[in-house]
Parts: sequence; C-alpha cells; structure tokens
Amino acid sequence: MEQTSADYIRALFERIAPYYDQLNDWLSLGSHRLWKKMAVRLAQPKPGEVWLDLCCGSGDMAGLLALQVAPTGKVFGVDFAPAQLAIAQRRFPPHIQKYIHWQLGDALNVPFADASFDGVSIAYGLRNVVDMRQCLQEVYRVLKLQGRAVILDFHLPYDPLGRKFQEFYLTNIVVPIATLYGLAEEYGYLYPSLQRFPQGRVQEQIALSCGFRSATHYAIAGGMMGILVLTKD
Repeated sequence: MEQTSADYIRALFERIAPYYDQLNDWLSLGSHRLWKKMAVRLAQPKPGEVWLDLCCGSGDMAGLLALQVAPTGKVFGVDFAPAQLAIAQRRFPPHIQKYIHWQLGDALNVPFADASFDGVSIAYGLRNVVDMRQCLQEVYRVLKLQGRAVILDFHLPYDPLGRKFQEFYLTNIVVPIATLYGLAEEYGYLYPSLQRFPQGRVQEQIALSCGFRSATHYAIAGGMMGILVLTKD
C-alpha cells in the first residue's frame, strides 16, 4: 500500500493510539504540551466562541481550547481514527468534557457547513493529510469571516546543522524507543513525512493561495517545528 495513502495513515494512528500520549511525553520531555499552549495563545480563542480542533487525536488541543471558550462556547474535536477519539472521549473530567463534542470525520471533507467556526486548530495533523492544499481549503471554508486558524507541526529546519540534529534524533532516539513498543514502522514514518512537508515560508504561500488574508509562520524548537497562524477576511 502507498505509504502516503489515507488508509495507511489512519491505520498507523489506530495502532499507535494506546501509546501515543505516553510516547509524546517521553520523546519531547513534555515539551509538546508547552508548544500546544503556545499555539493556543497565538490563536486567541475567546469565551463564547465555537472552535474546531481538526485531526484532534487524543484531544490535547481540544481540551486547551475548551478552557478558553467556556462557559458559553464549544469545541468540536474531529479525527478520522476511531481509536484516537475513543481515548479523547474518556480522558477529560466532566467540567471540561461538557464543552467538547467528539466526531469522526475527514480533514479533506470536513463534516460541517460553511462559516461554522470562529477558529480552527490542527496540531501535528497537516503533515499527515494526503492533500495539504485541500485541507487548508476546507479550513478556510468552515471558518467564519474574521476567523483564524492555528496549525502546529514539525518541519525541516532551514539550518543544515539543525536538520542533521533532527534526523539524528528521529532516527537514533525516537525510532529505537518506539521499537520497544513494537512501533518501529509507525515512528519510522516521521522523518519521511518531514521530507515531504513544506517548510514555513512555503506553508505561508500555500495558505495565501487558498484565500487566507494573512499567514504568518513562527518557527519554534530551534526551527524544527512551527506554528502557522492564518486569518480569513
């Protein structure tokens, strides 16, 4: 099977679901939680707003957004991997869970009407869709006027030394640790996915070509990842 197909990626995330949060904590030394909070700060969700967390996985971003849009707002967490959604549905206490609705759905065919959301977030999901442009067009479509989107993901550093470090870390630390869980193939997918994924400046250009009024990419973690902030007229 083609390793960039939607079926392959869905199956991959189904297999890693039971270990996903634990491995994220170990492999980033907990830093992924700080990066997600940074993305939420840049997104500026407000009480009463309705947000979509697309490719929500086990729900980290949805939970953070729920705290910001409460007590009158709502967050919709959407993912195409049922095993990830099953974890998300049981991980939050009732006072957070009541602001989140979980739904199975495809990032390339978002199951909501035009102009449904004040904001959209994607954390570590855009790199894994089979058509980045179509995904961004869907984000644009479901955003209200003046809506904003925030997208957090890895990408290749511009600095050659940073790129070498990233490759070494993923190949010699991430994959061996994942191998202990029987997930060598799944985490071996990371570096090839980065080689296909546009760097920050190209992400900005693609987003603008999809209709967004503004697109700003903030490099973080030594340039190994970034936060793309988009606004719609």
